[in-house]
Amino acid sequence: IKTATSLGVYSMTAVTAVTVQNTKSVKSVIPVPANEIYNQIIHTIKDIRPNAIKIGMLHSSKVILSVTKALSKIRISKIVLDPVMVAKGGTRLINKSAVNTLKKKLINKAYLITPNIPEAEVLTDMKIRSVKDTISAGKILLKIGVKNVLIKGGHKESKFIEDVLMKKNKVVIFKNRKIK
Repeated sequence: IKTATSLGVYSMTAVTAVTVQNTKSVKSVIPVPANEIYNQIIHTIKDIRPNAIKIGMLHSSKVILSVTKALSKIRISKIVLDPVMVAKGGTRLINKSAVNTLKKKLINKAYLITPNIPEAEVLTDMKIRSVKDTISAGKILLKIGVKNVLIKGGHKESKFIEDVLMKKNKVVIFKNRKIK
């Protein structure tokens, strides 16, 4: 929200869960009921119609289906899916069933999906150790139906961050020195 506001964009939100966490670990995840997430989304669009939608942590199949149902009523093509699945400390924030639901019901609705390396590993069931692996993971995600993929490489143990942006037949690699 702070980033959007600093860029002159008004943000409307739907809270999907409350997390008890610090910079090192997640202690617990308190889910918001799926029907209330749906109600939050539908109620906010009655006031201001969004130009784009950014989706973050969706921790269960029920929540994913609720968001998908709301998206079908909004009918917006500019959807960015940041599949928050693994906390910084390594705690998984989504179960396997929800990952399957995400892949079957939501990824193909996104214009852009922005997983980091651990999230791309969860989505593709593969280990990512190199840029070549990142590109292979991106191809898998494109086959699922997303139009564009940006796999963020900041989690890799390296002096450089290598982000990989992909669409059908195009791959762009952004390489930047890690800031300590």
